[in-house]
Amino acid sequence: METWVDGDIRYSAYDLSSRLSNATSEFEPNPHHIDYIPHDKTIEDSEKLFGIGKDMWRNGRGWAIERITLTTHSGTHLDAPYHYGPASGGRPAKTIDEVPLRWCFGPGVVLDVTGVDRRKGADEHDLQRELDRIGYRLQPFDIVLIRTDASRYFGEPGYQYKHTGLRASATQWLTEQGVRMIGIDAWTLDRAFDVMVEEAKDGDTEQLWESHYFGITQEYCQIEKLSALADLPRPHGFRVSCFPAKIEGASGGWARVVALYTEPA
Repeated sequence: METWVDGDIRYSAYDLSSRLSNATSEFEPNPHHIDYIPHDKTIEDSEKLFGIGKDMWRNGRGWAIERITLTTHSGTHLDAPYHYGPASGGRPAKTIDEVPLRWCFGPGVVLDVTGVDRRKGADEHDLQRELDRIGYRLQPFDIVLIRTDASRYFGEPGYQYKHTGLRASATQWLTEQGVRMIGIDAWTLDRAFDVMVEEAKDGDTEQLWESHYFGITQEYCQIEKLSALADLPRPHGFRVSCFPAKIEGASGGWARVVALYTEPA
C-alpha cells in the first residue's frame, strides 16, 4: 500500500495485481518466460540502430530491456468479451482494444465467497447475502471483486484449483445490475477446471465454463489473477482502476489493477 497527500486529500493505493515473474512460470498453465537483458548487453543493439558503440555511452552502458514470451492471459489481466466467443448479444464481441474505458474505472466492492463450497460455486443468492452483510447496494458500472483468497497460493502447484468460482446465475445477476467488470483473486472466474471437467465427463456439459460463456449473451469483462483483496481496509467506498494494455484484436490484455481510497488529509 502507498499513501500520498495531494492538496486536501490523502490517497491510499492498494496494488491488487499479481507479480509476473519466472518464478511463477513453472506452475502456470499458460506458461511465460522473461529474458532480462542488462545495460551492458544492449550495446550491439545500439551499433545496429544508431551506429554508435560502447565508447559513446556513459560507463559503456546502454539501456536495460526485457524480452518476454507470454499470452495475453498471463499474470493479472482483463478478459475481453471476444475471449468468450466471436459474438455477444448478437453483435461482434469487443476485443480488448475496444473495451470502453468507462468499464475500467469506477466504484469497487469486494464480495467475500471464501465460505462457499468450491464444488458448488457461488450463485446469485450467495452474492446477495454478502451484499446484505456488508450493507451495500450495487450500482451500474460498479467493479465487483470476488474474494476467494486463492491468491495466497499463487506460484504454488495447484493454484488454479484453490478457489470458489461464480456460477452463470451469479454472473448474469451481476450484469443485470449494470456491472460490466467482475474481478477475482484466482486463476479463472468460473469454478476450478478440475471440478468442471469431472462434471462434464459425468454428462453435465452445460456447466463447463458457464460464467465465461454467459458473456456470449451479455457483454462484460472479467479481471483474473488479482491478489491482496483480503488486505483492503473496507469492502466498498473505494475506486478501482483496471485499464488493460491496448492490443489490436486481442482477447485479453495485461493490467495493473489498483484500489484507491481517499479521505481528508
